[in-house]
Amino acid sequence: MPLVTISEIEKISEKALRAYGAREWIAKSVARAISHSEAYGNIICGLYYLESYCLQLASGRVNGAVDPHVLIPRPGSILVDAKYGFAQAAFECALPDAIKATQTNGTASLSVAHAHTCTSLGYFTSQLAAEGLLAIGFTNASAAVAPPSGSTKVIGTNPIAMSVPDGQGGLSVHFDFSTSAVALGKITMAKAAGKKIPLGWAVDSEGIPTTDPEAALAGSLVSTGDYKGWGLGVLAEILAAGITGSVNSLDVSGLKLADGVPHGLGQFYLIIDPGTHHADFGARLARLSDAVQLQEGARLPGANRVPMANINVSESLWQSVVALESGPL
Repeated sequence: MPLVTISEIEKISEKALRAYGAREWIAKSVARAISHSEAYGNIICGLYYLESYCLQLASGRVNGAVDPHVLIPRPGSILVDAKYGFAQAAFECALPDAIKATQTNGTASLSVAHAHTCTSLGYFTSQLAAEGLLAIGFTNASAAVAPPSGSTKVIGTNPIAMSVPDGQGGLSVHFDFSTSAVALGKITMAKAAGKKIPLGWAVDSEGIPTTDPEAALAGSLVSTGDYKGWGLGVLAEILAAGITGSVNSLDVSGLKLADGVPHGLGQFYLIIDPGTHHADFGARLARLSDAVQLQEGARLPGANRVPMANINVSESLWQSVVALESGPL
């Protein structure tokens, strides 16, 4: 199993994306996100997605050459139209205006519309937290989750992420999780490995709980925490699709399919300057953190995250990544 540096992952990802038609700055933007995911152990959102990005560039399912369009419909509201290009590039274009709007107004919202899947939602909220801002993000995905007591997919895994600044350019709290019991990628990875999945992750096409990943993919995932997770998934759907004017999860085919209609997904971010409403934000956060740290083995979500400089990549995955450097055959 090759030991690969994170910087090498970023370089090879950029080269592959450019070989398949992405403009240089857009390829760099997406490659940074890929390497960031790998550095923090989020393998589902890292190199695992690179091949599909490249194949979708080649088929035209994602536009790697389009310039996102940033609008400011109201002083505290930023909207960026990704124009069916990469979410990473659209967010990058809108970030300066989103930061300025939040610093000016105390709170602001950022809508990313008509975008390719953003994969790691926390990658974006963490960038806002690095600027001293608290950020909560929502996105939708292709339909994969049935409502409780149902058997038909209606919403996506619909992640929610939150990043809280520590006042020193880092994060004091950070989480990024799907509102389904598990990310869809874990089901597909289990199928590829010929492994069973735990009971409680999914139901088959008849709505019966299953441990068979193939049956799960033909059926539906279930929400984490039953009705509670379902409610959070619906919240993400309303904000990511409804507020941004993007598509419903129902109208997006599989995110990794090489061909098909562009994703057209949305992301919605609520951004807050922590000192706007009260000067004691840091003290209240410290009170919470101290109480957690007194308990051995306990921590706040995302506390003390340390990026890796080198990771092991499976031989088969690395060879497929290397092959992408030369572009379409």
